[in-house]
Amino acid sequence: MARKKSTKTSRVKKGADLEVEHLTEVSDVTPKQARTLLRKHGADWQNLKDEAEDLKED
Repeated sequence: MARKKSTKTSRVKKGADLEVEHLTEVSDVTPKQARTLLRKHGADWQNLKDEAEDLKED
């Protein structure tokens, strides 16, 4: 039987660690927050930056 791939993981897709690192550097959010934002918004960097700014204000 084929295994179902879980869509909810604790990590972003393989190779996306660089995206997490970049987002944490440019927006000053935690890696956990960056992973959550990347899962939610994908590669929409404008939206990612806007959401990260909102997180910093809280």
